[in-house]
Amino acid sequence: MILFPMELNPYAKFLDGQNPVPILAATAERIRALTAGLTTGQINTPPAPRKWSISNIAAHLADCEIVFSFRLRQTLAPTLDQPHTIIQPFDQDAWAVRYAAYQFAPAFALFQAARNWNLLYLNTVSHDDRRRRTTHPERGTMTFWTIIETMGGHDINHLQQIERLVGSPTS
Repeated sequence: MILFPMELNPYAKFLDGQNPVPILAATAERIRALTAGLTTGQINTPPAPRKWSISNIAAHLADCEIVFSFRLRQTLAPTLDQPHTIIQPFDQDAWAVRYAAYQFAPAFALFQAARNWNLLYLNTVSHDDRRRRTTHPERGTMTFWTIIETMGGHDINHLQQIERLVGSPTS
């Protein structure tokens, strides 16, 4: 059996060439606006079996922000004379099995706090840092900036899911 590696950034198509930083900075507020006034039932009800509710998406975003936090720091941790790091993949479906344990408000609060922390970290990154390399065992060698672009595209993907769930047009 021949195994093909995953795409380097499977979320690039969502970015469509956009700068990811403004997206990262606006995502939490967009989620807040989309979910304002929704009932607990609307937030917790999945659209179909084996599909995520808004609350599940918030838990996933919180999990991912923790992962991205570590990956970003791990990528910049080695000195330039050391080999680059290997970042750890994870199985989102295995993690999602436990999402029912999380309520929307704390999941969203964790996402927002970790995202704000990552945005502050991003302010410390130089042009040379953006080119620092890391390897994802399933996707291959990438740069720090590829991780940022992945985060931006990932945000757009999940914002579009939430927009569909609340029936709000993309903005």
